[in-house]
Order: sequence, then structure tokens, then C-alpha cells
Amino acid sequence: MQVASLQVRGSLAQRILALVPGGIGDQILFFPTLASLRQRYPEAEIEVMVEPRAVSAYEVCPSVNKVLTFPFKEQLSLGDLSDLLGRIRERQYDAVLSLGKGIGAKLLLWLTGIPKRVGYAPPGRPWLTDPVPLKPAQYAADMYHDLLQGFGIFSKAGIPQIRLKKTHLEWAEQERKRLLGDPAKDYVLLHPGASQLSLQKGILKVYPPANWVKVIKGFREKRPELPLVLVLGPEDEKLAEGFLSQLPDLSVSRPAQLGQLAALIAGATLLLCTDSAPMHLAVATQTPLVALFGPTDPTRLLPSEGPFRAVTAPDGVIDSIPAEQILQVIFPA
Repeated sequence: MQVASLQVRGSLAQRILALVPGGIGDQILFFPTLASLRQRYPEAEIEVMVEPRAVSAYEVCPSVNKVLTFPFKEQLSLGDLSDLLGRIRERQYDAVLSLGKGIGAKLLLWLTGIPKRVGYAPPGRPWLTDPVPLKPAQYAADMYHDLLQGFGIFSKAGIPQIRLKKTHLEWAEQERKRLLGDPAKDYVLLHPGASQLSLQKGILKVYPPANWVKVIKGFREKRPELPLVLVLGPEDEKLAEGFLSQLPDLSVSRPAQLGQLAALIAGATLLLCTDSAPMHLAVATQTPLVALFGPTDPTRLLPSEGPFRAVTAPDGVIDSIPAEQILQVIFPA
């Protein structure tokens, strides 16, 4: 079978860079793009440059050779940008693609001197060799995958997929044994948190603990035999106080690694959460999901097919979603 090649300056491309600002959820949504790039160019070195807070996403991504970091969202000096350009030029990439939508991102790509530069822009705009139209009114994984049109790839994105390491699966089995007594027993996970950056930006995606407690009590009344486990990240400890003060018997898991969290989600019967990184892990593991949305749009963050259900606040305020509505989605009549 003949493998498609990327011709740059008369030679076969050996190294491709993807600039992917954003959090863990953005990285997971970008995984189908990386997977298609790997399928088309199996021998190429594919590298990503991400924010430090998102590096852990690549514990479960099999498509990348190297992960570099850069604080895209911080206030940057000319010296910072000069250092970034130096790092990129030093690695002699043949092609680069970027999620950046602003003029600064396009100028940055041009300054790198990389022969093939792919990004979002109308046709004929300067700085990019292969501009791709931005179509934001679609599932974000599909929007990101559109960038591959600059490489002549027009396939569909599909949903994100991940690869779990043996150590993560073994950890999840032991954790289920600790929590449930039987690692084969069914269980439901509740992840109540959201990223600190969304809170700093005033994007309120956290559902009040008192309301979650109502959901948990209602769930226990409906399915008393099915254990419900609270799963927490490092940023969720203060939030957890609102649960454990009212439900001291609630089982709690604290995965130390993203791969461990993904393995625990993969084994669950259902994940309850807000718009957050665990939501995208549930999609990637095909775990049934009920996710709460306040100011964000579920049509852009969840695929249209699969066992994934959204509960949306009509006024954009997540606090306004009644616990009874969530229980109705979990247990439809």
C-alpha cells in the first residue's frame, strides 16, 4: 500500500509540530486530529506544544512522539516570544498546524520559517501557506480536524480515543476493590469539579454541592444497590467538603494521574459531571455520561451520537438546574 507523503521543499516531511493552547479537554478534543495525522504519516515525528497544565493529557495519547510546553495564555514579553521562536526553529520542523485563531498566531507561524504552515483563515490571507476556513458551529473535535484539510486530509474526525496503560488499568482494579470490595461490581462516578482557569475567567461551570447532594440522595432512593463514588482532582478538595459534611459515608477516590482517572471512568456504569476534562474522557472511553452545562454549548463539546446526555441551564446559569431535572435524565420514565 502506498503511503501518502508530505512534500516540503522537494523532500519527505519528517517532523510536524502542532501548537495546541488550552486545557486538558482541548487536548482530548484534538486527539482525532493527531490520530489522522499519524495514520497519514506513520513515519513522521509528530510533536505538540501545549500549556504546562495540559501535559498530563498525553499520558493517554498514542499518536505523539514528543510533548513540549509553552505558557500560551500568560502575559508574554518579547523575550518570551523570541525564546519560543528559537526553540521552534532549532527543531527544524517541516510543517506546523495551530489552533490559534488570532492574527498573532498566524504571524507567529510565519516567523517560524517552517515551510508548511496550516491554520484557520480565509483563502488568500498572508502568513499561512495552507489556510483552512474556521467553522465553529460544530463539535470541537470536528472543527479541529478541519485543519487537516491543509494536508489534503478530508476524512471525518470521529470521537476522541485514548490508550490506557497497563499500570493505570491495574490501579483502577485495585481502587475498585478498595472502594467496592469486588473489582467487577458496577458503580457510578460523580466528578463535581471544573478547571481553576474557568473559575478565574468567570466561566461558572461548578454545580453547587448542596444540589449535588440532592441528586445523590435521589439516586440512592432509585438505585440503592448501585454504589456512587465521588472522584476528586487536586483542585476539588475544598469543593468536597460540601459533600462529605452531609454524606460522610460517601466513597471517595483521588486518582493521582490522568491515566488512572481515565481507567476508573472507563470501568464505570455512568459518569455524572459538569463540562470538564473527565467529561471528555468519558466520551473517549464510551462511558455513559450525564453532563451539566451552564454557560457553555453542549453541541460544541459533546458528539451528536453515543450514550452522552447533556442537561443545559436555559438561562446559562448552572445553579438554576433543579436536581429533579438531573434525576429525570438519569432515570427517564
